[in-house]
Amino acid sequence: MQRRKFLYSTLLTMAAIRTQGKATAFFSPAEWKITMLTDDLGIFTESGGTILFNLSQSGIIVVDSQFPASVPHLIEELKKKGMPFHLLVNTHHHGDHTSGNIVFKPLISRVIAHVNSLYNQEVVARRQNSLDKQYFPTETFSESTVVKTGDQQINLNYFGAAHTNGDAVIHFERENVAHVGDLVFNRRHPFVDRSAGANIKSWISVLQKICSHYDDDTTFVFGHAGEGYQVTGKKQDILAFEDYLSRVLDYVKGQIKAGNSLQEIIEKTTGIPGAAEWKGEGISRPLTAAYEELTTS
Repeated sequence: MQRRKFLYSTLLTMAAIRTQGKATAFFSPAEWKITMLTDDLGIFTESGGTILFNLSQSGIIVVDSQFPASVPHLIEELKKKGMPFHLLVNTHHHGDHTSGNIVFKPLISRVIAHVNSLYNQEVVARRQNSLDKQYFPTETFSESTVVKTGDQQINLNYFGAAHTNGDAVIHFERENVAHVGDLVFNRRHPFVDRSAGANIKSWISVLQKICSHYDDDTTFVFGHAGEGYQVTGKKQDILAFEDYLSRVLDYVKGQIKAGNSLQEIIEKTTGIPGAAEWKGEGISRPLTAAYEELTTS
């Protein structure tokens, strides 16, 4: 693309949410965005789960990797900073968060995830006969671990089964920013991966633990958001999602008690009572997961 055409057709949305400092300049095509949260922390959205990156003294740290077709756009922009790539972290195993790992293989030798995340990623890759397209985590943890690099400390915590049985929260201590991955679908109906140990009741407990563990000033990065909503937010957004999940369970429990089958529940339900902000496609996913959870011993 010629330089004039590139500059004319590109747009950067900067500093929509900042926790400190002045945003660092990037250029990005209109179909994807790089937004700086601080001088050193930014998010990338194009396709799949939100990526968080940190420009640290020891090199660039990246949380999640989207897809092989999208993450090179971020990599090319980050290369302009003249820093080496240092570390990749996966919040969980799903392909829209880990498929792009393979693109980082020539750049990063260290990949960290929860032990169940690695297991789930391997299971899915074998099932799909795509082992050659994976770059699996090289290190795992079970409950928590701390990564210190330069002047940055990153705390990785596992609070229990939720969206999967391997969801990690990645907290950048200096900036007080935590990537929660798909533990929060901000005003969007969630995918509940029961095949990978997801459990809505436990998910509610995990969200409560997160709200207790992090302070009121923490900025959270979410894996996904509904149309018109942000992929960053505060504790009140986590509490809102917790309330939504509770309402899903209560609603489906009432439908089961009334004698309705799963198909009848799906056909009659256009929204979750008391959770009007969650709308649009995908409502059958939590309804199905809740029904299975409530009817399976």
